[in-house]
Amino acid sequence: MDYRKLGQEITELVGKKDNIARLTHCATRLRFELHDISKADTEKLKALPGVITVVNNGGQYQVVVGNEVQQVYRVITQQMGSATRSAESKSDSGQNNGPKQKQSWISRFISVISTTFTPVIPAIIGAGMIKAILAVLVLTGLVTTESQNYYILNTIVDAAFYFMPILLAYGASIKFETSPILAMTVAGVLLHPGWSALMAEGKDVFFIGVPVRLTDYAGSVLPIIIVVWLMSYIERFADRVSPSMIKFFTKPMIVLLITAPLALVAIGPFGTYLNDLVAMGAEAINSRASWLIPLLMGTLQPFLIVTGTAWAMTPIATSQLTKNGYEMINGPGMLASNIAQGGATLAVALKTKNKKLKQLAASSGFTAVLGITEPSLYGVTLKLKKPLIAAMIGGGVAGIYAGLTGLVRYAFVSPGLAALPAFIGSNPMNIVHAIVTCLIAFIVTFALTWIIGFEDPVDDEEEGNTNVNDDKTLSAQPVQDNSPSTQSSTITNSNVPSQNELCPLTIASPMQGELVHLDRVPDDVFSLGLLGKGAAIIPAKGELYAPITGEVTAFMDSKHAVKLNGYDGEEVLIHIGVDTVNLKGRHFNSSIKVGDRVQRGDLLIRFDIDAIKAEGYEVITPIIIANSDRFPDIKLEKQSPVEVGATIIHLS
Repeated sequence: MDYRKLGQEITELVGKKDNIARLTHCATRLRFELHDISKADTEKLKALPGVITVVNNGGQYQVVVGNEVQQVYRVITQQMGSATRSAESKSDSGQNNGPKQKQSWISRFISVISTTFTPVIPAIIGAGMIKAILAVLVLTGLVTTESQNYYILNTIVDAAFYFMPILLAYGASIKFETSPILAMTVAGVLLHPGWSALMAEGKDVFFIGVPVRLTDYAGSVLPIIIVVWLMSYIERFADRVSPSMIKFFTKPMIVLLITAPLALVAIGPFGTYLNDLVAMGAEAINSRASWLIPLLMGTLQPFLIVTGTAWAMTPIATSQLTKNGYEMINGPGMLASNIAQGGATLAVALKTKNKKLKQLAASSGFTAVLGITEPSLYGVTLKLKKPLIAAMIGGGVAGIYAGLTGLVRYAFVSPGLAALPAFIGSNPMNIVHAIVTCLIAFIVTFALTWIIGFEDPVDDEEEGNTNVNDDKTLSAQPVQDNSPSTQSSTITNSNVPSQNELCPLTIASPMQGELVHLDRVPDDVFSLGLLGKGAAIIPAKGELYAPITGEVTAFMDSKHAVKLNGYDGEEVLIHIGVDTVNLKGRHFNSSIKVGDRVQRGDLLIRFDIDAIKAEGYEVITPIIIANSDRFPDIKLEKQSPVEVGATIIHLS
């Protein structure tokens, strides 16, 4: 679905952005407060591909788009402008629901690096691949290092790294919600030829009597990130003090006049010092134990990817590439880890008897050895567990070899067989060590996976079920050489048996109460099944439990709705009450968050039934199979009182 196009069309049909007084969203619908509701074209909105229906209720003009609501919401808020988006964010998330959950400084650092580098990745990967191709051309004699062709291609490669501060300024401006153009202008000051000329002269430099440290910022990372962070505060200050009539002139003048000198005199040198300090630490570790960093990266890379901390080492790696022309922080260990992921997954492909898993493992294993491991990690090894352990061991063993032989990476590319030319450089043995690293990672991991085995999912035909998800991992049979599986699952806070004791394609009751049909829900979006088939429960107790084992994929700030994706492919949306999003989290209590993995029967949300009713809201709770089209036969239990954990829906 083209979310940008859909968001633009919705904005036009509600009367354009100037007609939007306020915009929020819940689990499935955009909730507009419009200045003039007569300007909204309801019939055309209903006819839009991607719009399920439109509801005008309770002073809100609700456009129902289903599971894609967050993507469409982001598009529309971008069109409305950053000021509106910021205000809405404060209104929706903070004031009435208590203080926001504080992140650790590590989480904040990872978030900053991730957001800053994400827009830059295409440039440095593109440059890295050109450098790898250039290395092959030089190795084969098709291009010489003295030729003009080499000079021009090498200039293209170096541009992305030389102007790294300008590229990072853009990403940092997005993270810190400040002007991208002004941020990139300040970065341009750090790289200006005039500054380079001052450095070449080698004379002492002063600005209004303050000594200025002459620093080369080409290819630097941390200085510009710190500068843009500070600039975000300076811009807010400039916005406050600038008279509205001349703000267009005074605001950017104040920002540049304060930020640029501070960058040159204080922040830039401090950031460079931090950058050098971190690089020196990495060099010190590498000089004393060259095997340690590749060992850790080769072993722990899957864990870093899953936890989102894989970005932490990127500033050091890019800094080394810029200054030295090579890096040994990320590349060698990632090469070992990626090939190991491919080895484990291809071993699964050859050993499994499940046809769908065989197909999935074969394709994702192939892409893993080429350098893209996410399909392999999330689709196969993480689910089966033992192949993941084998991959971590194999990646660690190969990482030791890479470290002991001094393997380095000469270009920023995703390490794998497709990117082996990135290991061709001044040391002719480097590419040999890269190939040996790949062989060790693949052979060790493949052998370990084959020996220790894994829990092989029962094929659909054997189980007599034609609607089981491709990634089905329940009802598994052991595929091992000697040792039987000793795994067991324990559910805390659980009122029901474990998932393994239940049919994997059933939905358990998430609450105690009376089971009724969806047509009892006083909201056409649910009662007409526009979001999918399902059932509803009139709760007798204010506790909501997980009806399936899976992952939390959506959870509203107002805590009234949650969506779970099960490991068997089922997607379950639970919406406590009708229009309870308007309560903004009052009378709801929960500590879950998106990304949490839950077991069937885990307590998810507590809510006060009487308080919700006292504010005039229905508490009847729809339980929707959001991907109902995947299951041709959805059967409901008869209407009756139900306890938590009782089967209410059968999927086949």
